[in-house]
Amino acid sequence: MRNEKVSGIVMAAVISALFTITGCRTPVVQNTVSENSNKPADAQIAVTEDETPGEAFDNSENGGHAIEADGIEDGYSNVTVTKTGDSEGDEADFYGENSAVFATNGAHLALSGAKITTDGTHANAVFSYGEGTVIDISDSEIETSGDCSGGIMTTGGATMNANNLLIHTTGRSSAAIRSDRGGGIVTVNGGDYTTDGLGSPAIYSTADITVNDATLTSTKSQGIVVEGKNSVELNNVELSADNNQHNNDKSDYYQAVMIYQSMSGDADEGLSEFSASEGSITNANGDIFFVNNTATSITLSDVAITNNGGGAFLRAAAAGWGNEGSNGGKVNLTASNQQIDGDMIVDDVSALNLYLKDGSSFTGAINPDGAASDVYVDLSGGSRWTLTADSNIKSLACDPDSIDLNGYTLTVDGKSYAEGSASEGQAIEIETEGNGNKEGMQAPPDNGMAPPAKPDGDMPEMSGPKPPAKPNGPGGPTPPDKPN
Repeated sequence: MRNEKVSGIVMAAVISALFTITGCRTPVVQNTVSENSNKPADAQIAVTEDETPGEAFDNSENGGHAIEADGIEDGYSNVTVTKTGDSEGDEADFYGENSAVFATNGAHLALSGAKITTDGTHANAVFSYGEGTVIDISDSEIETSGDCSGGIMTTGGATMNANNLLIHTTGRSSAAIRSDRGGGIVTVNGGDYTTDGLGSPAIYSTADITVNDATLTSTKSQGIVVEGKNSVELNNVELSADNNQHNNDKSDYYQAVMIYQSMSGDADEGLSEFSASEGSITNANGDIFFVNNTATSITLSDVAITNNGGGAFLRAAAAGWGNEGSNGGKVNLTASNQQIDGDMIVDDVSALNLYLKDGSSFTGAINPDGAASDVYVDLSGGSRWTLTADSNIKSLACDPDSIDLNGYTLTVDGKSYAEGSASEGQAIEIETEGNGNKEGMQAPPDNGMAPPAKPDGDMPEMSGPKPPAKPNGPGGPTPPDKPN
């Protein structure tokens, strides 16, 4: 399934040292180009169709860009882009300051055959900002080594289209496919995306992200994190995750896929979505799925899922985000033609509706510790549940031959289930937390957080959460820690 990598790509040396975040300075862009360029060093970059192949663009100014497209249509091919220099906080994470390649104000920027390297704090490689802004990047290599330096980054409602990329990040909080406040639409086709940094999943989603026919690998972090009312869709993707170090003290669990709401204001509250069809998920440590402080819909179809981590298949539980007593995970999990192995743990402030359809099989237990939580199990289309320990649920819908007790006891709303009997139960009503929505697992109305302001504009009034204070800014609480 793995796509061929771009030929001729040579990986840059991995720089493993973590950099200290320094204070921001007013960005003064100083672009330099190679000797074979006919552009003066102090000129605004303007690319034409006959751009010289192999041209180099470098920027070392704190906050600057090597390539910038502001409200125009640009195209680059077979270029080398190098970015050093530091930034910090909102200007970099929300608005694109200090990124190597930056597009904004409705620009449409096309890149192909590029080699992009950044070495600095908050030095994202390719950044698309703002509604109407589009970056198309293909057949390119990206390497970042500083903290908070993602591979491709999308915020403010922008669009990112990536095809056949080779991305490698080594810094802390440096997802290969990254988004932040205001989100947007990200589509990735093919390629290989690897992260080696603490708190650096292959994908961090505060956007709508779709990945097709690609390989995703994380060696210290979750493979995928979805925050708030956002989504990740995987189609024929190989995901390998080894979450073996914590980036904060909010949770004791490790997992391959984390779905949560940090309450930092970076993502609207509401129903999140994760879906995977075909491909594989391989987990080296802990749980496969962890859901906390949010409501989510998880859909799985014919995915080869392997958990070598000894944890649960699904854990819906409170952790350090949200308000105690109401910060559990609320989950609709639908499996079609899917094999599931492993336990499902749902604590007393969480809920699960499990739908096994189209010949799916589940081998495992639900709340084997005896906890009586809000869990509904629905088996249809020849699906089957084989227990591996005593299990406890609230409601059950099944045909007579759907459940193999395997010598264990299934307790349904306080009563033992008789093997070989049919049951008709009702799903748990799951509310989206924090926005007054009482209509079940439905997205809240679009009256929350507005997209972030342009880098040179004023922040508009928001009816939703306010931006977190800058690290060196005045007043305001410190935003909650996030996995990345």
